[in-house]
Amino acid sequence: MIELYHGSTEIIRKPTFGLGRVHNDYGRGFYCTENKELANEWACSSVKDGICNHYQLEDKHLKILNLNTEEYSILNWMAILVANRVFRIDVPITGRAKRYLEEHFMVNVSAYDVIIGYRADDKYYDFANAFLSNTITVEQLARAMRLGTLGEQVVLKSKFAFENIEFKGYSVADKEVYFPKRDKRNEEAGCGFDRICKEAADGLYMIDIMRSELRNDDPRIPRNIPE
Repeated sequence: MIELYHGSTEIIRKPTFGLGRVHNDYGRGFYCTENKELANEWACSSVKDGICNHYQLEDKHLKILNLNTEEYSILNWMAILVANRVFRIDVPITGRAKRYLEEHFMVNVSAYDVIIGYRADDKYYDFANAFLSNTITVEQLARAMRLGTLGEQVVLKSKFAFENIEFKGYSVADKEVYFPKRDKRNEEAGCGFDRICKEAADGLYMIDIMRSELRNDDPRIPRNIPE
């Protein structure tokens, strides 16, 4: 059993397969975390308390894609992200980078019931966009995604996964406590990113990866493993 939490504005006793935003990190699905504190933060807005829903997921027969293992690189995660989220195409390199990642680093997520990986929200989406725009190196991107103790998402994708999750209860997330924590986490991540950007960067930019026609097995591409 995996203990999961989902931050929301409402109590969700039975997650429904087929709902959710299409343009989310991993597409349509039910987004959870194993970290209750993060779920409390994600649940709160500046004006309203949130709900931290608690579940147990029976994972014995589920096909799980864990992107945070040595098998996958940070660019596998990026390829999935650019295929689902909407990115600004401000410069030609961004569009070319998006196509290159989808063609050479994409993972077939439809073959899995559950996906485990980074969460790209708020500041973290900006980090990914900076890499696509050739502003930071792939090494800087890998470091940036570990800022602010972002944590992992556990995303239910298949109908079978939804059949194996059980509601265990909920608690109220106090906005006076958890919204400031959420703000602080994003602020710390933003400051850390600014420091990374000011450092001398001799690594691989997206343009280098494309020109050298690098693939996922290249040892210069950081593995997608949280510290």
